[in-house]
Amino acid sequence: MDRNSMKEIKIAYIGGGSRGWAWTLMGDLSVSECFRGEVALYDIDFDAAKRNEEIGNRYLENFIFRAERNIKDALNGADFVVISILPGTFDEMEIDVHAPEKYGVWQSVGDTTGPGGFIRALRTVPMMRRIARAIAEYSPDAYVINYTNPMAVCVDTLYREFPGIKAFGCCHEVFGTQKLLASAVSDILGTEAPDRHEIKVNVTGVNHFTWFTEAHFGDVDLFPVYRNFVDKYYESGYLAGSAGNWMNDYFKSGARVRFDLFRRFGYIAAAGDRHLAEFMDPGDYLASPEQVSGWTFSLTPVSWRKKDLEKRLAKSDRLLSGEEPFKKKKSGEEGTRQMAALSGLGSLVTNINLPNTGQIPDLPLGTVVETNALLDGNGLRPLPAGNLPDTIAPLVTRIARENSETVDAAFSLDLEYAREVFRKGHSLSGISAEDRDRLFDEMTEGTKKYLTEYKK
Repeated sequence: MDRNSMKEIKIAYIGGGSRGWAWTLMGDLSVSECFRGEVALYDIDFDAAKRNEEIGNRYLENFIFRAERNIKDALNGADFVVISILPGTFDEMEIDVHAPEKYGVWQSVGDTTGPGGFIRALRTVPMMRRIARAIAEYSPDAYVINYTNPMAVCVDTLYREFPGIKAFGCCHEVFGTQKLLASAVSDILGTEAPDRHEIKVNVTGVNHFTWFTEAHFGDVDLFPVYRNFVDKYYESGYLAGSAGNWMNDYFKSGARVRFDLFRRFGYIAAAGDRHLAEFMDPGDYLASPEQVSGWTFSLTPVSWRKKDLEKRLAKSDRLLSGEEPFKKKKSGEEGTRQMAALSGLGSLVTNINLPNTGQIPDLPLGTVVETNALLDGNGLRPLPAGNLPDTIAPLVTRIARENSETVDAAFSLDLEYAREVFRKGHSLSGISAEDRDRLFDEMTEGTKKYLTEYKK
């Protein structure tokens, strides 16, 4: 496409020093036939944003990247705001994930729910409130795409702080289960595996605890297909195709948790096993590392994340020096497709996180839920997902309530109130009240430099 026919936009990237999501966005923009313009990179680590400025300007032709020292300059004139931040460092996340283990509480991710997700939320909410206030002041009409976890808590915070914000949360977990269904089509029906976009689903639930209540490939109802697929691979796990080898990759699994949830509740759990397990009762899948292994998924140690960061820092050096060429390719994420649709360049139906305005009628209004939505030049409109099925309604309702109470606790800026909410978390049901208090004290002490706004 001729450059002059491309739509000119400005993207403000909050967390623009990222060594992951920022490069993903660059890759998608590098092959976009829709856009040209500017990407403003804002990060509390200005040097990291400056490095991404150099990488972006070295490899992308249709965009100018600028690292900004203050958020005002990044946001002014923005059409889209991307939020992708790490609330704290991996040192704090190490406490989030591993401090509960000495009390017998195991977490496979630790960034969304459970004690790790709760303490991370205490750090994250004040940051998100400041970002929301800045958006309200400098770019109130921009569309805001959040990638930061805990997703539902972040989106809820943005709307509570700036009710007029046009924000939504994006998560790719649903995509992985669409790919799993595509594998089921191929395996059970003996056909070539379709593209995941050909798998049409009704999405309901809350982020990382999403479910499909309908699934079709053309005219084929995929529930009977999936049932046969689950029966075939229930004991061994599905260890081929998109599922990968779970033993060699902390982010892969044999999908056995998904299979088990389907047998138990009759609907298709639509997130990765590592996330889904954390929302269930702790004895179901996370009683011990040995039980986790038996379900063919992994606990992800923060030590791995630290080593991976070292690798990404080294990659940043190679990209800057030209030793490693930047790969211009689509990532499979939908950020640029969403931007195109919202810019009036077509329409898109995809799963996003928004406050409930009735798309799930039996959850409280305002609760952040994940359903399909229509994005086009008229904006974004959540699509009705229907009432939650009776079998999963109590589980989803519990998690939705915990998410809302977590935001309440963080908005209070009162650690004693936060302690009360922390104690009630479903994943702590197996430990004593005294141990819950001890754990809360240990975890908040470990992240205290990010909790200076809270009163004790």
